[in-house]
Amino acid sequence: MPSRISSNGKFWIAGASLVVIAGAVFFVGQMNPPNGAHTAGTIVPADRYRASQISNSDVVLADNTVPMLMQTDAFEMMIKNPSFRAMASDPGFMALAQQPQALAAMAQAPQAFSALASNPQAFAAMAHSAQNFRSLSSAAQGMNAKAFAAMAANSKAFAAMASQPQAFAAMASHPQAFAAMASHPQAFAAMAANPQAFGAFANNAKAFAAAAANPQSFAAMHSSPQAFAALASDSKAMSALASDPQAFAAMANNAQAFAALARDSQAFAAMAASPQAFAAMAANSQAFASMAREPQAFASMAKSAEAFDAQARGEGMGSRFDSQAFAALAANSQAFAAMAQQPQAFAAMASHPQAFAAMARYPQAFAAMAANPQAFGAFANDAKAFSVAAQTPQAFSAMASHPQAFAAMARDSAAMSALARDPQAFAAMASNAKAFQALASNAQAFAALASNAQAFQAMAANSQAFASMARNSQAFASMARSAEAFQAQAAAASMASQGMASQGMNSQAFAAMAQYPQAFAAMAQQPQAFAAMASNPQAFAAMARNSQAFAALANQPAFMALASSPSFGAMMSSAGFAKAMRSE
Repeated sequence: MPSRISSNGKFWIAGASLVVIAGAVFFVGQMNPPNGAHTAGTIVPADRYRASQISNSDVVLADNTVPMLMQTDAFEMMIKNPSFRAMASDPGFMALAQQPQALAAMAQAPQAFSALASNPQAFAAMAHSAQNFRSLSSAAQGMNAKAFAAMAANSKAFAAMASQPQAFAAMASHPQAFAAMASHPQAFAAMAANPQAFGAFANNAKAFAAAAANPQSFAAMHSSPQAFAALASDSKAMSALASDPQAFAAMANNAQAFAALARDSQAFAAMAASPQAFAAMAANSQAFASMAREPQAFASMAKSAEAFDAQARGEGMGSRFDSQAFAALAANSQAFAAMAQQPQAFAAMASHPQAFAAMARYPQAFAAMAANPQAFGAFANDAKAFSVAAQTPQAFSAMASHPQAFAAMARDSAAMSALARDPQAFAAMASNAKAFQALASNAQAFAALASNAQAFQAMAANSQAFASMARNSQAFASMARSAEAFQAQAAAASMASQGMASQGMNSQAFAAMAQYPQAFAAMAQQPQAFAAMASNPQAFAAMARNSQAFAALANQPAFMALASSPSFGAMMSSAGFAKAMRSE
């Protein structure tokens, strides 16, 4: 035991000695620091590394969007779907996946795009025309919207006109005169059946008035004397003909077309029974004149209007849709097409049109709310709290990204009043959070929607019609695409008539547009994405090889949910996706 204590004592003594020596060395070093001339072979304290402050740019967080996308129910359904697996296994499909917005748009008209995939030149011409469509002025769109409303309301009449484009061109050039003739259908039918006999009146309107007043004196009027006598007694109609007697010459110069139209009793009856169609042509003469110069485009536009009208009436909405509602949908076709991509969001907006119209006046604020709807759901029961938060947006984290937009909204008494009257709009957004977030994630679609307050105003003014649409999302999507196709075709016709063929408005583009109007409407939604696709031959080859698989997938919401995600292309090229494909 003593020897053990002695050993421990030695240990502590040695340790204390080291401490004393170290302290002495430190003291001497501090009193006499070495200089540069006498530092050779000495050990000096190392300078401590001082790191600069970490900034936001120095911290790179892992992107978890792909793993999150692969954890969705939509992915679980698609990874087991034979059609999806067939497409995903095609190496060329990666080229398509890099344009998810275009891919989602293509799903609106899968058969048309499958057919176009085998004709890259037509596809490229249409893509170029779609880019030109985006530059169409709002005034021109409004004018075309009125034309669309007229054609949709009188779809059979315009379909009849489209069957004889030369006759339509003549009527579009003299709309008031032909409106006068159409107001007396039997007389009009007699003139159309024998136009050359009436050509002599082109330089003598008074002679026509005299003959109509005494129809038995003119052989070509013998078949319908009462109709011509009624026309002669209609001062308004006779004034219109006296103001433009060249309408008779236009008929005579296109005698075969008018005679063919008159022989088709069903078509002529549809046309002659719709004097409103001619009145609409007279009221929108510039738009119809542009259409008349491009018969292929007009025929396609007539089909779009007829499809729209058939869809509206087929879903029982025809009685609720007046010309104002037709025009509203057409004038804001891009906005409504964007809504159609997310039917749940559209249904919510259609149920609260005034409140959403108020939000849409401030696109940045609306985008922030759509991107984070659950954060705003709390205001559903406290509109005053929203007003207070909007006045001091920095205090509410969900508003901090766009404080100026929310502050401007707070100062807008009309907007705040609309939200105060219907705060349940916030609850509607929160209840359909995924739909609104998906809408907000598609920048181009949301821009078309949020920057168009007129669309919401139209919904508010035609609430019954749009509420009916909201109950049938597929019908609404089809109608929106028909309206957008019409607008796109009208824009192309207008640009072509102005000598803009050098910008891609050639006969090939028109032929393709006429054959695939819905495809052109989809292109008009995402022109840049389709322009990029048009220059990628691999994408076309993949679509052509998998046309049947794509058509099968297009109507499946799960595929649309994946394809419309900005992370879809990254997911397709990820190692995790390859592993998932192997494991199934």
